[in-house]
Amino acid sequence: MLARSNVKSRRALALFAEPEEKEKGFDYYNTYNRRIFMIITLFTYILLGLSLAIPAGAMTVQMTKQGMRNGFVHGWFVGIGGMTVDLSLIVLIYLGFSSVLTNPWVETVMWLLGFVFLMFIGIESIKEAKSEVNMEGEDPNKSLLSAYLSGFMIAISPANIVFWIGVFGPVLVSSLGNASTSTFILIAVGILLGILMHDMILLSFVHFTRRFLNPTFIKRVSIFAAIVLFGFSGYFGYEFIKQVMTFISKA
Repeated sequence: MLARSNVKSRRALALFAEPEEKEKGFDYYNTYNRRIFMIITLFTYILLGLSLAIPAGAMTVQMTKQGMRNGFVHGWFVGIGGMTVDLSLIVLIYLGFSSVLTNPWVETVMWLLGFVFLMFIGIESIKEAKSEVNMEGEDPNKSLLSAYLSGFMIAISPANIVFWIGVFGPVLVSSLGNASTSTFILIAVGILLGILMHDMILLSFVHFTRRFLNPTFIKRVSIFAAIVLFGFSGYFGYEFIKQVMTFISKA
């Protein structure tokens, strides 16, 4: 109540003040409104990033599998690998490379890379299912770099590029059209924070439940993860063949 009364009193003083004092008063309220707008925008896009990350995909499957088999940090590094690609795409879109990223030839190459990468990760998951599971905590024998690269490779796909262009395309036009680069950055940070929040919640759940699971169940999770990854790999391969057939038909 006191804060509201102070704001009202300052507004009233600004109306009856001298011109210079009025300008200072209005500058104060403009700054105040901008801060409120920035807070609301950040919070809104954190929620958007969180909601966009919830649907299970290849990334979620790989993070869960790594978290169960090798511990929290390994699962988190999968997410960091994916977010590295996300951040790179945001920067490229901001710099105006969206038309290059959506070029049919570039998409074809990325469908092929996605097919190969996901097939490789699926095969590795099958191999892991045959190895012993460390139930004590983080597995020191497992490379964090390999976990990071698996997340990085999964995130390299035309579907991911189309997603980011779909999210940031309208934002880019509106924010830069109003000369508000800070708004674009704020939205990008908000979405990435939302994705990071999803990863932390997911991996915390996996970390605290893995101690109640037996090694056999975790090995079955690895096999299930491999099947899902093979499915995504097959989809990427199908899209690659479809693109190639389109090029052939136009030749």
